[in-house]
Amino acid sequence: MAPAPMSAFGRPDVGPPRAILWDWDNTLVDGWLAIAAGLNAAFAAHGLPKWTLEEVKARVRRSLRESFPELFGAAWEDAREVFYAAVRAHHLRVLQPMPGAIEAVLAVAAAAIPQGVISNKQGPLLRAEAAHLGWDGHFRILLGAGDAAADKPDPAPFHLALPALGEVAGPAVWYIGDTGLDMQAARAAGCTAVLFGDAAHDGGVANAAPDLAFADGNALAAWLRRTPAT
Repeated sequence: MAPAPMSAFGRPDVGPPRAILWDWDNTLVDGWLAIAAGLNAAFAAHGLPKWTLEEVKARVRRSLRESFPELFGAAWEDAREVFYAAVRAHHLRVLQPMPGAIEAVLAVAAAAIPQGVISNKQGPLLRAEAAHLGWDGHFRILLGAGDAAADKPDPAPFHLALPALGEVAGPAVWYIGDTGLDMQAARAAGCTAVLFGDAAHDGGVANAAPDLAFADGNALAAWLRRTPAT
C-alpha cells in the first residue's frame, strides 16, 4: 500500500484535489545556490555581511520588492540590479529538481489535474527555469513575483492563476509549498494548504500548520495513485 501523508493538521477530511498550484523554490526545485550568490553579491556591493547558505534558506521567504527595502533601505533598487545580475549568471547552471519533484508533477498530469506555479521568484526567472527543465508544458500558468499586483502571501497571484486552471478558490484547490508563509498564502486565498518536507528550515511541520503534509514528491505521487479522483 502506498504511504499515507506525513501528517494532517485540523483537516482529516482533506480529499483529492481538482487543481494544484505549486510553490517553486525548495518545493519543486533547489535553486538556493543562485539565490545565495545574488544576495551575497548585493550585500558585498553595499558593505553588508554575507549570509551562509543555511541563513539564506532560513531567512528568504518574501518577494524581493517586499524584503529589499528593509535590507538595503534607499539603495534597494541598486541592490536589486546587483542581485538579479548574479542570479541570472548562476541559476540555470546550479538548478536541481527536488527529490520526487518530477514524479509528483507527472502524477498530477496523469490524473488529469490542472496545475500551475505561484512563486516569489521573479516571473521571467521562474519561466526560464521551468523551460530549462522541460517542465513548462505541464503547467497552465507560471506566476512569479511582479506578475500580480502583490506577491504571496497576498492572494492576488491566486486570483490570476485560478481562472487558468478552470477553478475557483476552495478546498479542492491545493497550494503546495515548503514554508509557513506558503501555508498562510494558501489560506488567504481560500485554498487547502499542503506542505512538502519537514519544514526544518522554518520551525518544523507544527509551526507551518498545514492541512496536509507529505515527505516529498514521491509520497504525493504515491498518494495520488491510490486515491480516487473527485
